[in-house]
Amino acid sequence: MWAASCLASCCAACACEACRTAVGSIGRRSARIAYCGLFALSLFASWALREVAAPLLQSIPWINHFHKTPDREWFETDAVLRVSLGNFLFFTILAVIMAGIKDQKDPRDKIHHGGWMAKIFCWAIIVFLMFFVPNGVVSFYESISKFGSGLFLLVQVVLLLDFVHGWNENWVAKDEQFWYMALLVVSVVCYIATFSFSGLLFHWFTPSGHDCGLNLFFIVFTLILVFAFAIVALHPKVNGSLLPASVIGLYCTYLCYSGLSSEPRDYECNGLHNHSKAVSTGSLTLGLLTTILSVVYSAVRAGSSATVLSPPDSPRGTDKPLLPFSKADEQEDKKDVPRPVTYSYSFFHLIFSLASMYSAMLLTGWSTSIGESGKLVDVGWPSVWVRIATQWATAGLFIWSLVAPILFPDREF
Repeated sequence: MWAASCLASCCAACACEACRTAVGSIGRRSARIAYCGLFALSLFASWALREVAAPLLQSIPWINHFHKTPDREWFETDAVLRVSLGNFLFFTILAVIMAGIKDQKDPRDKIHHGGWMAKIFCWAIIVFLMFFVPNGVVSFYESISKFGSGLFLLVQVVLLLDFVHGWNENWVAKDEQFWYMALLVVSVVCYIATFSFSGLLFHWFTPSGHDCGLNLFFIVFTLILVFAFAIVALHPKVNGSLLPASVIGLYCTYLCYSGLSSEPRDYECNGLHNHSKAVSTGSLTLGLLTTILSVVYSAVRAGSSATVLSPPDSPRGTDKPLLPFSKADEQEDKKDVPRPVTYSYSFFHLIFSLASMYSAMLLTGWSTSIGESGKLVDVGWPSVWVRIATQWATAGLFIWSLVAPILFPDREF
């Protein structure tokens, strides 16, 4: 018995040491992965507290100091906002601390890549302290979160536009017949997918026997945008291409679908979901995981971008000498010259601050009654209009990216 107990203790100690080593290795090699995990944990904590923390918040006097106790949904929203506020402060503090890091010899580089147990502890303490702040502070954060969420969505749009234009320029620069054919094939596939998807939208969201004029307007206007993208891109004076136009058209169609699918489950024109009004655990889990993955991916991609939206002084690499005198000299130079960081740490954390605001809006139905959406994630009329507004912003920025070089020929775009 003693030997078995000793063996079990040794195994447990080895397992803990292995976990600690693995976490440390991940932190050193890819801090972004570790920050993703921490952010995903914060989203899960927000969702869990939204489901179970309302009775506890009702018993806290400095939160529930009303003459008439609000509905349960108010406390559920308040719990999400307080966790989000703690998350926002944590990443904002890191963004301030990491400002101006140029190379890996900066002592703050170790803070960004290491000290994970201390950072997790600090995050937990900050989130815990947010449940002691006055309701007025939370209400103010709720108001600015809508603005911050809009900035986060705008970052997503700008990064998408930069990606598709860069994709097109990269293939065109190869100046080979194969790549021109690839441009045509991808464009045709995107247009086929767009029009096929649009047909499904007509089938799902404009059911016969109901007045679905709003849904019909959204779908038809999306098709108008798709044709407008192609016309503007192929205009003789515009240095455009079908590839960006087709990809953005497909993305706008997806945003239309995302908006329409976010309509309340009891809405008569939501033919995709109105037959499943009961909310299952699987639906809640799938909605939460989808939200976590999309927000985390967007935050990491935006925060790691060194070409768009980053501050002008963000590092982009260093120039290597064309003809080094010798390998020994080259190695000596590498030892003396600090290695620049590959992305702006400060901007990376700032994007996660905005993502904290955006995730809070998704989990609270943009601070409206949670009961309206059946406790699902990203469901309700505010979510619908946010998706549609994002589509319109995407369309406007894409057309602007095509016509701006003509209107301002002296500027570089």
